[in-house]
Amino acid sequence: MNIAVIGLGLIGGSMAKSFKARTDHRVFGLDTDSNALFAALAYQAVDERLDENATQEMDCVILCAYPKAMAEFVKGHEFRRGAMVVDCCGVKRDICAELRQTASERGFDFIGGHPMAGKQYAGFKASSAHLFTDASMILTPYDETSIETRARARDLFLKAGFKRVHFTNPEEHDRIIAYTSQLAHIVSNAYAKSPTYHDSRDISAGSFRDLTRVAKLNARMWAELFCENSDNLSFELNFLISRLEEYAAALKSGDRRALEKLLEGEPV
Repeated sequence: MNIAVIGLGLIGGSMAKSFKARTDHRVFGLDTDSNALFAALAYQAVDERLDENATQEMDCVILCAYPKAMAEFVKGHEFRRGAMVVDCCGVKRDICAELRQTASERGFDFIGGHPMAGKQYAGFKASSAHLFTDASMILTPYDETSIETRARARDLFLKAGFKRVHFTNPEEHDRIIAYTSQLAHIVSNAYAKSPTYHDSRDISAGSFRDLTRVAKLNARMWAELFCENSDNLSFELNFLISRLEEYAAALKSGDRRALEKLLEGEPV
């Protein structure tokens, strides 16, 4: 199988390395950053640079760039009929809705995807053939996507090293990811802005490391993801703020019993 990976950063680079390490597929790569492409070729993460006119020769194209850039790439290139195109961005509703008609008109299969793995570091240099070990690959096919295409996508990513493949729809994905990923990045980023942060090096342990691990992020990418999921993320953020206000009120009044109740409270 000929597989093209568009975008060779942390996720795309890891995708390419995973396919090269675990399958006999031929992997082609493309990136707007010539250094990332050169590194991918040098480390044999890809077999060849993808000629932009050769997308129609690919059996599978995996998109690992920003949502708007991925949609523009798909609309600006030709794919062979029956080819599978999978995006790997962190939100699903907008891109899946935007490309539904394009895929139908041109005869290729588009499936939204989201590899549930990452690091606090970005770029090809941080990529790894083991990034997806024990991770889930989320796929959000359309209702009309055939059973055969779903099975083909599932098998492809299991062979790439994912432990499991989970199918859902774009709406459910974006609702849950606002809580499990996006909110965590906002909280970590805001927490690390405390003036006490730089005094904490020698007076901290695991809880501090856990809470600050994803504080540093790709601002351009995450801002785009946050805005495309603003309704779900705003709900989760406002809910958290209202809960924090309860803790703040109990502390301000010195109400120890109220704090105990808050701390003992079971998750909703």
